[in-house]
Amino acid sequence: MSSRRATTIAGSLVTASFSAVLILSGTAGADDQGPGSSKGGKAVDEAPAGVKLTTLLPEKISVDNSSQETDVTATVKNEGTKDSGEIRLLVVGFDGLTVKNVQGCSPIDEKDLPEGSNSGFSCPIDNLAAGKSESYAVDATFDLGKTGKICLPVQTSDGKKTFWQQGPVPFGTTNPSPNAPATPLLLGTDNKPVGPGGDELPNTGFERDVLPLGAAGTALLAVGAAGLWWSQRRPQQREN
Repeated sequence: MSSRRATTIAGSLVTASFSAVLILSGTAGADDQGPGSSKGGKAVDEAPAGVKLTTLLPEKISVDNSSQETDVTATVKNEGTKDSGEIRLLVVGFDGLTVKNVQGCSPIDEKDLPEGSNSGFSCPIDNLAAGKSESYAVDATFDLGKTGKICLPVQTSDGKKTFWQQGPVPFGTTNPSPNAPATPLLLGTDNKPVGPGGDELPNTGFERDVLPLGAAGTALLAVGAAGLWWSQRRPQQREN
């Protein structure tokens, strides 16, 4: 084998190996949100016998520092032994977190949003079989100069009962990085960026079990302890 041919083969092998590394690295980094968590969740109204509905949010998300854009995966699960029947998942943003779109869902009219929220989408589910889950891609923006919270209620299709409500639960940073391309945020962490002097540390940690979180959480708790926080804000339900 000539040295030129050997060099060509060796170069091809190196290229192939490098491509394989890139593919494997890309696959591993495709979902960087970590495992789902029900942190900040609480059962409200009693679900039908055999039905157990919960939600999951990613333990971490990443905010683009230039565009303020971020992606969140919202999941609803039926951990019971019977099908759920018609239900709906709501995805609601508070403070610095604004929900821009939820794939397969409809925006909630501004007049129908709960007090303190800035955006929301309603996701109708015809039936969630026992042991199954549905996940939704959520496009959002996050103002890193503010706190940001998200809320996931699971309700009857008419909104008269709330079987489960996760949040309003915060996302926040433990490592402010204004000069980096993106800032990582953790679920259950209050977002308080470092001050101009650089000596103020962010306040982190999930300091309460579930509800409320600030004025918005207080409003939801006051109206929603009986599971009717949504329906009482409007005399007529929207059709999904």
